[in-house]
Amino acid sequence: MGFSLSPLADQDGFRLEAFDTIGSTNAVALERAQAGDPGKLWIVSKQQESGRGRRGRAWTTSHGNLAASLLLTGNFELKTAATLGFVAGLSLADALDAVCPAAAFKVGIDGAGNSGSGKSVLRVELKWPNDLLADGAKLAGILLESTQLPNNRLAIVVGIGVNVVVYPDDVPYPATSLMKLGANCDAETLFLALSDAWQENSRIWSEGRGLAEIRKRWLARAAGVGSEVAVRVDGAVLRGIFETIDEDCRFVIRDNEGGRVKIAAGDVHFGAVASANAE
Repeated sequence: MGFSLSPLADQDGFRLEAFDTIGSTNAVALERAQAGDPGKLWIVSKQQESGRGRRGRAWTTSHGNLAASLLLTGNFELKTAATLGFVAGLSLADALDAVCPAAAFKVGIDGAGNSGSGKSVLRVELKWPNDLLADGAKLAGILLESTQLPNNRLAIVVGIGVNVVVYPDDVPYPATSLMKLGANCDAETLFLALSDAWQENSRIWSEGRGLAEIRKRWLARAAGVGSEVAVRVDGAVLRGIFETIDEDCRFVIRDNEGGRVKIAAGDVHFGAVASANAE
């Protein structure tokens, strides 16, 4: 089976470029934008050799994993376009619900979620700002990049990387893969569901007009609400309790002095041990 778009995505004019191996799906998408591509273009691959994550970190994928980048163009405000990361997280979670119902997932932070039947309930959680967790470990990451186009237009690339068969073991945080979790799902099947779920969530988002509903849905799947958290921001570590994300999707914590702190960007660590490791 090769990569293909869902019927809804195809009907809405989305296009697909599929590769067996690629340097970086985000980089190719940005190249397409600079060459004048009109957007609504998915770039996908089962192996990425020189991908990148947040803050310039390397993000390579072994063969069989999923690397997918969506190019969108328009008269977006950058602040509004940045919230597409939350649309991506919801879309990926919805896709996993659709194609991996038999996987041995648990709740992301506390391990709850057993149905009482001896089988774990499929549930993944969204970790602010751009990760997806399963059983407390990182299963997927999201990276947004942008470039300015002529006539005040903006190109946004939504990059999504999923550990389908292999996960890294040389990272400072727990990681996992769909295969390890017992899911019988390949990259092609997951992408098909992702391209379908994107249609629904982007329709709700509606160029930012539906952000309140996206925020509500994201919080319903959020990891660590009410938990102890440490956030690294520009070299400093802020500690407190994760309360919510605000109307602009900023991370809101109640600090140790009882004040509320809103954070626009940072690395989040949950739990007492993770907080200590944030140092």
